[in-house]
Amino acid sequence: MILLPGLMGMKLKMTRGRSIAYWTATIFVSCVMGISGSLAISHAAPFMKALAHLGYPPYFSNILGIAKIAGVIVLLAPGMPRLKEWAYVGCAITILSACYSHYSSGDGLLALEPLVTFGALLVSYAYRPANRRLRMAGAQSA
Repeated sequence: MILLPGLMGMKLKMTRGRSIAYWTATIFVSCVMGISGSLAISHAAPFMKALAHLGYPPYFSNILGIAKIAGVIVLLAPGMPRLKEWAYVGCAITILSACYSHYSSGDGLLALEPLVTFGALLVSYAYRPANRRLRMAGAQSA
């Protein structure tokens, strides 16, 4: 296949743009999940107050914190494409559950705030590099 010189540079720019979008979104999600996971594990007073407001028992912060930190580690670590799929799903469930919990607790528009993180998670998932994707069983590489 012959490519014009301009097209090769365009492909490189698109790849660089995808990489920047992926890492920006992934780092944003990792920071949000990592900070909230750390607050949960440490039983920080503001986090525990918010958790009680949402109607969750105190022990739930341990489960939530460990899951969030584990998810961040998997998202940032190289390889492990199958675990990454599970981490993306776990993060999505956690974020959407937070949205619903805030809505159910009467927090009004604050309930929409987790959707920013969910949007970043979708960008991270859509733009992740090939080496971070799960290969399909029947797929052949060219």
